[in-house]
Amino acid sequence: MSSEPSFNPPCGPITGWQDGAVLRATGIPYATAGRFQPPVTASDWTAGFAATTLAPACPQGPVPFLDDVLGTRYGELPGSEDCQRLSITVPAGLADGEQVPVMVWLHGGSYTSGSGDLAIFDAKSLVSENRVIVVSVTYRLGLFGYLATGTGRPANLGLLDQLEAFRWVQRNIAAFGGDPGRVTAFGQSAGGDSVAHLMATPEAPALFQRAIIQSAPLGITRGRHKMSRAMGIAAEAVTEDTPMLDVVDIEDHVSQVARKYGLMAAMPFGTQYGHAPLPPESRIEAAWNATAPGIEVLIGHTSDEARLFLPRSPVVSLLGKVPVLGAAAVRAINWAVTEAVYGRAARKFARRHARAGGKAHSYVLSWGAPGNFYRAAHTVDLPLLFGNQQTWAAAGLLKGATWDEIDAVGRQMRWLWADFARGDGLGETGGIPGALEYRSM
Repeated sequence: MSSEPSFNPPCGPITGWQDGAVLRATGIPYATAGRFQPPVTASDWTAGFAATTLAPACPQGPVPFLDDVLGTRYGELPGSEDCQRLSITVPAGLADGEQVPVMVWLHGGSYTSGSGDLAIFDAKSLVSENRVIVVSVTYRLGLFGYLATGTGRPANLGLLDQLEAFRWVQRNIAAFGGDPGRVTAFGQSAGGDSVAHLMATPEAPALFQRAIIQSAPLGITRGRHKMSRAMGIAAEAVTEDTPMLDVVDIEDHVSQVARKYGLMAAMPFGTQYGHAPLPPESRIEAAWNATAPGIEVLIGHTSDEARLFLPRSPVVSLLGKVPVLGAAAVRAINWAVTEAVYGRAARKFARRHARAGGKAHSYVLSWGAPGNFYRAAHTVDLPLLFGNQQTWAAAGLLKGATWDEIDAVGRQMRWLWADFARGDGLGETGGIPGALEYRSM
């Protein structure tokens, strides 16, 4: 922290810190909310706000298998219910009056884990290489953010948090050198699912003009009413006064209730149709069609999404040990699950968006570490977008690849994402040789 850059947005004066080729302003409150209450826009301030502390994570339980795959560690950030905060990474040396594209990041984690300021989501490379601003959003998860109950507790609180964050960006980002007319929402997994569902709100085209939807499990977002209702009944034990860590423990029990609902149970928490700000499920396509002309979309998935989860299946583990036929069976299961949860629904979303008058591009990312079981599994896009050798050194997902190999593909992917955010147009087809292909719909 060699100097203290200062910014004067409408919300009030902010001091950040310099980190090499980027400036940081971290942990800025964009909203406040009581437990199980909709968010309220954070009050403005007149005294300077020192934006030098990372945003806390929404309270959550450990996910050991993800720590092994991604090289993360549980408890990296403190947990707090007061987690509606965002962090901004700005390229150093912007000229006075210069306005660059803004990319607003929504992290994944099945709506129950993750946080905007985890080290694996460090936007420094993306920002410094491409002269864009990245805003990383932390929002409520799990029982704190995503489950209605029969007693009137609201659903979609995390989604409402995200809307508040985008409103904050529209009002304040110009003071950081960002162009509020060139905002791209981008997210992976549950974050990509969030971006897609934010697009169903009438306000969306006024908040962001482009959307990058990465590996969103859109194939399991419909027909969830019975599962959500059963989970809601199991969650009635939680009150406004239940200790924070007890809520996290009960969340695990509530997730177990979902187990009999098939593939949907892979992500038991999530957006619920018919609860603000979303329309009933029967109206979701019409809601998306209404906003389509105002938002350009890049949507896609990895070629081996399901490989992230297959090692956790006892059946698949046994199959994999069968000589010759075992490997073929694992490949077939990977393809079927990848298509069912991610592939078909992503292509359908892109086609519908284009028919409704929006621009849409569909991509498949096929890069994986050589010889690694995971190949191009779910989350493999994260080290490519948020490349930092030290942070990703322990990731099982990347074993077999040198950092030079990872970074060579990563630089091209970061450039492609930033190019889309600039609005220069991707053309009919393109990609990264041997790693990613896209086409317009």
